[in-house]
Amino acid sequence: MKKVVSISGGKSSAYIFANYPSDYAIFSLVTTNDVKCIYPDKKIRQMVSDKIGKEFIGTLEQNTIIEFLFSLEQLVGKEITFVSGQPFENVIKLKGGYLPNVMTRFCTTEMKIKPIFKWWKENINEVVEMQIGFRANETKRANKMMLKLNNKGIEEMKTIIGKRKTLNKWGMVEWRIPKFPLIDNLIFKDNIELFWKNKNVKFEKNYINNCVGCFHRSPLFLKKMSQEHPNKFEWFIDQEKINSPNKFKKQMSYQEIKNLNIQKELDFDSDFNDCDTGYCGL
Repeated sequence: MKKVVSISGGKSSAYIFANYPSDYAIFSLVTTNDVKCIYPDKKIRQMVSDKIGKEFIGTLEQNTIIEFLFSLEQLVGKEITFVSGQPFENVIKLKGGYLPNVMTRFCTTEMKIKPIFKWWKENINEVVEMQIGFRANETKRANKMMLKLNNKGIEEMKTIIGKRKTLNKWGMVEWRIPKFPLIDNLIFKDNIELFWKNKNVKFEKNYINNCVGCFHRSPLFLKKMSQEHPNKFEWFIDQEKINSPNKFKKQMSYQEIKNLNIQKELDFDSDFNDCDTGYCGL
């Protein structure tokens, strides 16, 4: 059975890539065609375009994730396969202007899981072991993922399996068995931090690589993102304006978050680990 490591953008999945055998490493990049978010280095834009097989303009993830992935390839000496689905704004249009939120996280499904599944179907098309970067203290997240498996312990995906006259025939396809080597081998955050110390890999300084405007983040953290990544954060504000009254966070708009006094006391949940997908670097 082929082994695939799912690269999320964080140190934990990178640790698996560097220390455990795998046949493939896969990363799904969230993209945008909004020129306000254009990746500044033309050469790297072309490198990413070559990787994903279409023009790359920019990402709504932190730009450092691109540098991180290329530096990780150099350190480990193995290739990371990049995939990408529809640009984020196109996904929202296809959903009728509905914005993803903590209750309906279709952004992960459409821009992380489905592109990886499409790559799997085109290149492997048999059940694989997929290594997920949950650490030894994250058994709760792993258990949530295991609840999605069928009675054979395999995760299924609903997809087109043929034609019925002129209509698509849909069905469930078995495709992966999640594996958690960090949990199995009692690898904690301090073990991972020690491993990456002094290694030439360009991790995001906040140790969190994922979408700048991720709704799992607290308003105070999002305020910080609006200051560090103003153009990307403006994209999220624009989407709320275009698709009003829909919002990414029920409590307040992203424009209100941008306008916050940074010292204001806020009574919102800031637990990133509510996201249990393993595809983002939370």
